[in-house]
Amino acid sequence: MNNVNANYELLLQKAEEYRNSLGYGEKIRIRVGSATCEHAAGSQIVYEEFQKHILSSGRQDIILEKTGCTGRCSCEPIVGVFIPNKLPVKYQLVKRETVHKIFMDHIVGGKVVPENLLDKTPDSCKYHILMCDGTGCGGALDSGLRFQFEMKIAELGLKPEEVWLTHIGCLGFCTIMDKKEQTVQVMVRPDNIIYKIKTIKDIEDIIDSHFKKGKVVQRLVAKEKPISQRFYNLYGDVAFFNKQTRIALRNAGVVNPESIYDYLHYKGFLALKEVLQKNDPEWVVKQITESKLRGRGGGGFPTGQKWASARKTQEKIRYIICNADEGDPGAFMDRSMLESDPFSIVEGMIIGGFAIGAQKGYFYIRAEYPLAVERISHAIEECRKHNLLGQNILGSDFSFDLEIRLGAGAFVCGEETALIHSIEGERGQPRVRPPYPTESGLWGKPTVINNVETFANVPPIIVYGPDWFAQVGTRNSGGTKVFALAGKIQRTGLVEVPMGTTLRDIVYGIGGGPAGGRKAKAIQTGGPAGGCIPEKYFDTPVDFDTLGKLGSIMGSGGMIVLDEDDCMVDVAKFYMEFCQDESCGKCTPCREGTKRILETLTRITEGKGTEEDLAKLERLAKLVKKSSLCGLGKAAPNPILSTLNYFRDEYEAHVRDKKCPAHKCRSLIHYVIDPEKCVGCTMCAKNCPVPCITGERKEVHVIDTARCIKCGRCFEVCRFKAVKKL
Repeated sequence: MNNVNANYELLLQKAEEYRNSLGYGEKIRIRVGSATCEHAAGSQIVYEEFQKHILSSGRQDIILEKTGCTGRCSCEPIVGVFIPNKLPVKYQLVKRETVHKIFMDHIVGGKVVPENLLDKTPDSCKYHILMCDGTGCGGALDSGLRFQFEMKIAELGLKPEEVWLTHIGCLGFCTIMDKKEQTVQVMVRPDNIIYKIKTIKDIEDIIDSHFKKGKVVQRLVAKEKPISQRFYNLYGDVAFFNKQTRIALRNAGVVNPESIYDYLHYKGFLALKEVLQKNDPEWVVKQITESKLRGRGGGGFPTGQKWASARKTQEKIRYIICNADEGDPGAFMDRSMLESDPFSIVEGMIIGGFAIGAQKGYFYIRAEYPLAVERISHAIEECRKHNLLGQNILGSDFSFDLEIRLGAGAFVCGEETALIHSIEGERGQPRVRPPYPTESGLWGKPTVINNVETFANVPPIIVYGPDWFAQVGTRNSGGTKVFALAGKIQRTGLVEVPMGTTLRDIVYGIGGGPAGGRKAKAIQTGGPAGGCIPEKYFDTPVDFDTLGKLGSIMGSGGMIVLDEDDCMVDVAKFYMEFCQDESCGKCTPCREGTKRILETLTRITEGKGTEEDLAKLERLAKLVKKSSLCGLGKAAPNPILSTLNYFRDEYEAHVRDKKCPAHKCRSLIHYVIDPEKCVGCTMCAKNCPVPCITGERKEVHVIDTARCIKCGRCFEVCRFKAVKKL
């Protein structure tokens, strides 16, 4: 297996030669986000505009490149400007006209464009300090070192333009440190040095030597290279990011997703090299088992146990499948990883194939993800070209290859056996288990199916060790989880946090809470088959077990924040509409039960429900949950059961009082005009499509409720708040 190491070193040499030939480390780099969401916001136009500016300027010292999606959705397109020996600058909501200003003012003139900054870093800040407030490494806040650092900076009169200190959550570095040391970790940008500090003298030495003289304090430098460092080097100043711990998303926004050499530069395929050198599949399975990695597709089944089950079968032909059929409304975690870091998923699949003894693997990707398909296809071709796929990978005895199969977008095909049927060319419907796929799966052969995020975690586990990964999470669930945070919240996007992080930390610490000072009412987790958790339980640590106890699920990672304006009955109806529409129809409980549940919910939201309907609804939901064939039917009633449990008063208001407390259900709303506030401006009457509003100019207007279609247009246009929604 010495050939493996030699061949890998040759690949690394090629990668570094390529990067050096382009001038990495010496030239200015402009990086434009490139993913489906970024493209929809206009990033391709922005990229082309930068190309024109560079060409017309004649500058030879600028590298323009694409990078993946960082997950800060509402700020896209995001552009990074990286000038050697200066802090990275990131711009948000960049448009074609913004490009000229960034290029002329910043690239040519050296002045940051403040109005488009992704976060408000001081323009001329020389050093940026990231101080970890996490408890794992001693706690900067609890130990008093945070206060001492602030005091020393103030005593010396160092201004924010010289030294700027940011207090952040856990950087994820503490998991690879000696627990006996009880040190606090400090990262200094743009030098990207990590210090371990214990005393006030350590702080004084950093200030005197590093900040004043530009000399690194070698005795305090952390020798370890934590996985999150590559991301924090670039995005550590952004509040949305520096509260996260990135493992699965470690390369999102860092690497060029179309460059295998860029991936190799950041320890790409190092895990595969180590696995092939050791040449012990049992060791790989043991590493994954000890890491406590559980399936990130929703079921949470221990990955190591699944791999071990497939490996011990007598059948020699085995398959491994990556489930990229991400069908949850509002969920885009897998798509982002496929588009932003495709080589990582490929590497994880190769390692998985080696561990279970498979020679063939399949990507099952929905056809609605064309860019993801394109980038995975490109990654597979690049890996074949560099002997990372195909015969005798890296000169070893292991041969393995990958193919892509496109799905038609059926939500049920996220279920393992339905997915297998789809690959085989049959109708995507689940079957009774056992036998499980690890015993009899694709074409009757032992098959392991894991989702995208699960495979993304495999290479870091091999490189950094299972103990490191297990320490990041909880007792039963190792590592981190990626969530798509959306809904009534200030900062939406992809969030990766350690298992055990509370819902409150995610919603308020990272997401910034609801906008306008509004109060969060609940959070819906786990996609359309997840439950709604009320605000009073936001201090619950998030993992597979705790969410299950609250009547919800982890799912693939969808999180939607709801506020006072959301009707919980209407929310339950929305998700049941989706589940009923996506039911494959194979089993009666799901096919008929979801339809009857939806009919009952519709009656309730239209003001036609009775108290007897509530009892029937709960009984039917429990029956569907208990007797359905697959996970879709078993989980579909979760939104109904959880809202009945926590928000029963809203259901009762709908059936008893024929009112929607949130004023969301159209059939239960009526509009009236307050005569004391109406000035007779006629704006409501002019905008009414029926029309059903009468009244002369400068006289009080009246709404004919019998003719009103409840469109709400009068409520929206009234500038005097005279129209009331009741």
